[in-house]
Parts: sequence; structure tokens; C-alpha cells
Amino acid sequence: MKNFAVVLTLLAGLAVVSSGCYQTMDNRSKMGVPFKKDKIAGQYERSVEQVQAGARKVLQFNGTIVSDDIVNRVLVGKVDTRTVYVKLTELEPALTQVLVQARTKGGGADIDLAAEIDKQIALQLR
Repeated sequence: MKNFAVVLTLLAGLAVVSSGCYQTMDNRSKMGVPFKKDKIAGQYERSVEQVQAGARKVLQFNGTIVSDDIVNRVLVGKVDTRTVYVKLTELEPALTQVLVQARTKGGGADIDLAAEIDKQIALQLR
């Protein structure tokens, strides 16, 4: 019985230690699974303004835009119960990097949704 109590205590401690926080694109920490791949990167030969307009259309088509940070160039949207972050970085005047991060309501990673949003942004820029 004592061994069972020790094992149960160790498992409970492991559960507390393994849960954690992840960093969002808008530099906030949220509770969730930190070690899962949740970001997709892409580069497009368009200006930041053109890519930002395309990303807005894609987020509005798939769900709603929750936040639009013009200074840091981060869009936050809700697609079903998922939260999608889109960060734009100007590499050159006509070259823009797009990072898309998608997380579930419970903090789990949704790499498939991030890839789909990135693909739709690329198609919007055609």
C-alpha cells in the first residue's frame, strides 16, 4: 500500500511538472503543452501591407478576427474553438515572412490548421 501511495504521488508530481506554458506570437504566455510544434513559416514576395490584407481576409473567411496589432504586425483570430496567431515580418521591402501559430482551446497544438491558414494566405496573394 505504501508503494502504491509513493507511485501515485510521483505520477501526480510528474503531471504538474510536465504541464506548462507556451509563448504566443503577441509575446504572451498561456497555459498549454509547450513542447509541441505549433508554428508554420512562409515567405512571400509581397509587401507587408499586401500580406496583411490577405491574412485578414483569410481569418475573416474562416472565423473572426479577435485582435489586430498594427505596431507588432500580429493578427489573432478564432477559427471554431482554435486560436490562430499570424505574425508578419518584413525581411526586405518586397519580401515578407509569415509565421502562423494555431492552438486548441485547452492549449494543445494544431499544426494542421496552421498549415491550412498559411496555404490559404499564399493562395490569397495570387
